Amino acid sequence: MEDNLDETSQPELSADEEALVKEMPALTDVGQARRTFLGQSLTSGVGLFALMLLEKEQALAALSAPADAVFAPAAAPENTIRIAMKVNGAAKTLELDSRVVLLDALRERLELTGTKKGCDQGQCGACTVLVDGRRVLSCLTLAATLEGREVTTIEGLARGEQLHPMQAAFIKYDGFQCGYCTPGQICSAVGLLEEARRGEASHVTENVTVNTTSLTDEEIRERMSGNICRCGAYPGIVAAIKEVHSGKETARTWRFVNDDELARVRKEWQTDETV
Repeated sequence: MEDNLDETSQPELSADEEALVKEMPALTDVGQARRTFLGQSLTSGVGLFALMLLEKEQALAALSAPADAVFAPAAAPENTIRIAMKVNGAAKTLELDSRVVLLDALRERLELTGTKKGCDQGQCGACTVLVDGRRVLSCLTLAATLEGREVTTIEGLARGEQLHPMQAAFIKYDGFQCGYCTPGQICSAVGLLEEARRGEASHVTENVTVNTTSLTDEEIRERMSGNICRCGAYPGIVAAIKEVHSGKETARTWRFVNDDELARVRKEWQTDETV
């Protein structure tokens, strides 16, 4: 049988289908119900949030002490000792628990926060400072052992606005990225140069019977192995130390391209895109 329906004609519905269509809600009714639901949900959410804040304020108010409350005196510190030492050239006298380490004394009592707390276990080197010119891990050094000694932190290396040569070299050779380990790296590098001047050998020194102040790249890497840089800025660190040690500019592994080289590179890119 031929189909007499054209594109504009409507299909015929059975009586059951027509009754079902009449029972279905109109699209406008559905949209209105949805908007009403969202509005009610938003209103109830804001009300619930306000109720939670009110409960928290009431709880805090209940915990606060009344005006006539009497407090017990604070416990007196135990194992307190007095320590007199020099920090970055200034005399300091501190009363500390005998168990306080130098790192915490610097950061929490003297507010010298340049020295960083990394692993707090003597493994990363971020807390390295100088004590009487020698590098130490301040997180493992008891402040009680520093009576009469001199401590130099990263804040004490510069002279006013003039940076220490090692600080300037780290900037020049990008010897850092995030910068968290940099104070310890720089203090360690300064201590390293003093060790080299004294002729102290390292694990990779070929002839320990001969005092030498020459530092190869291998020597620098070995002597700085206790300072970890998680960003991986080691090539810049080695280059900076090498320049300060030798007094000569370290050969760079990069340079700016000139106009002819830049034009050649652009031409090669265009050729590759057309292939």
